[in-house]
Amino acid sequence: MKKLLIFLFIFFAFQFIFAQKVLAIENPASLPNNKFGIHILFTGELEDAAKLINSNGGDWGYVTIPIQSGEKDLEKWQKFMDDARNLHIIPIIRLASEGDFFNTRVWRKPNIYDILDFANFLNSLDWPTKNRYVIVFNETNRADEWGGKSNPSEYAQILSYAVTVFKSKSHDFFIISAGLDNAAENSNDSYNQYDYLRQMNSAVPGIFYQIDGIGSHSYPNPGFSQPPNVLTAKSISSFKFEKNLIQSLSSKDLPVFITETGWSHQKIKKELIGEYYKTAFSSVWNDASVVAVTPFLLKAGTDPFLQFSFIENDSSTPQYTAFQNIKKEEGRPGLTEKVLGEKMKSRPLETLSFNVESDVANDFSMSIPLKNFFKLLLGLR
Repeated sequence: MKKLLIFLFIFFAFQFIFAQKVLAIENPASLPNNKFGIHILFTGELEDAAKLINSNGGDWGYVTIPIQSGEKDLEKWQKFMDDARNLHIIPIIRLASEGDFFNTRVWRKPNIYDILDFANFLNSLDWPTKNRYVIVFNETNRADEWGGKSNPSEYAQILSYAVTVFKSKSHDFFIISAGLDNAAENSNDSYNQYDYLRQMNSAVPGIFYQIDGIGSHSYPNPGFSQPPNVLTAKSISSFKFEKNLIQSLSSKDLPVFITETGWSHQKIKKELIGEYYKTAFSSVWNDASVVAVTPFLLKAGTDPFLQFSFIENDSSTPQYTAFQNIKKEEGRPGLTEKVLGEKMKSRPLETLSFNVESDVANDFSMSIPLKNFFKLLLGLR
């Protein structure tokens, strides 16, 4: 009887510890949330971003920013995290490779070693918020974003591997699937996003159950010019169609992060774009499943992205002013600790051991103190 009680105690203690690790991320929809955000390209743009996304009652808005595989500068990115903390900005980091050396018209197809390097680097940073939002690459249903030929099976495997590796470092990592090009069509080299999602799930069954959030590029297509009341599978409402499909494949109700969207001022007058943003946020994007909307782009500089830019020649555009004036919410995300004057730092309960040679890490090995604790209970030491 005594051994049975000890066994049951150990069993439930282990279940409790495991559950704590699994539930380390927070549900952003369960907290007061300022879903307004902006997409930036450079770390030095945070102050300008804060003036836009935390305006008119807003606090702790979101910024999406890419990090390329060759720019893992610890000082640069820690300053970015510190600035985000001081400015009350929630960072969403999008992984990126770099232009292919042999074909500069496409991005190099990433591999598992890129994932390992990114996980180690991003885990070395002190993040401002408990949830560490990471998007695993970009518009992978496009040929030029995947080495010249899109491959949903390869991406599903990379995404699954990323979930395992990042969460082996810290369960505070919140893994988001790549936003897909909602204007892409099926061809020899690319896919429309819905067929792409289906093929991902066929290649790695349950892939969408593994992730924490859905990335969406809900542009007003066709032509980056459709009014916000056009609700189709290729307009600013495309996130709804993506979410419904993924939920049917996974039976999991995932939050949505619209990390790119926006109207082209080559097609639409800038004043009208401002009105479109007001309408979109009060209607289509006023959806409980949408955590963040980070339009593309704060500062473009030159073509081809200048048509989307909120700031031109260091001056705010009419859509910037309209966006800034929209009433926002005071977000209250879970924050990381600040202990005895140290930088705010996330402290996961315990990490999993990870075998680099394995495609999937199933080694939930116990820490030495935990093993010794169990030995003590069983009278083995």
